[in-house]
Amino acid sequence: MMIDSYLVEINLQAVLKGLLLLAAANSAPVLAKKFFGQSLTYPLDGGFAFIDGRPIFGPSKTIRGLVFAAAASALCAVALGFAWTTGLLMGLAAMAGDLISSFIKRRMGLPPSSMALGLDQIPESLLPALVSTNLMALTAGDVVLVVVLFFVGELVLSRLLFRVHLRDQPY
Repeated sequence: MMIDSYLVEINLQAVLKGLLLLAAANSAPVLAKKFFGQSLTYPLDGGFAFIDGRPIFGPSKTIRGLVFAAAASALCAVALGFAWTTGLLMGLAAMAGDLISSFIKRRMGLPPSSMALGLDQIPESLLPALVSTNLMALTAGDVVLVVVLFFVGELVLSRLLFRVHLRDQPY
């Protein structure tokens, strides 16, 4: 059986730039929390509960986090030679993936900021990678590599960020 070359062709430069955009989007809310504390924190779900009585997303998903993630990835995109809209779309897609994860975790009864291996990493990296396939000329192989590297990188970096007191949880 032959594997289509489109699936195995890797554009390492595009993958690394995609990972940098994801890093910008995902680190911005954490840094905003560190610098601003509890000020400017308005939950995206307005504090409302879903029909199951649990929060829709939880208190850690804020408008501030969404705005900072979108702005950071837009600025990072410009620095990497992309249109700011590419970064904006990637940042918003990363946050959409994060919100999907949070919504599912709340349905599972998991508390905010708890870890769900795979659920915390895959939607948050897969959605932006898929959204940016045409914008950054990513192949299917690139998308898979972005997700795998993000998965491993988040697990490693989150422990480091916890040790330097930038994260509240060490996962």
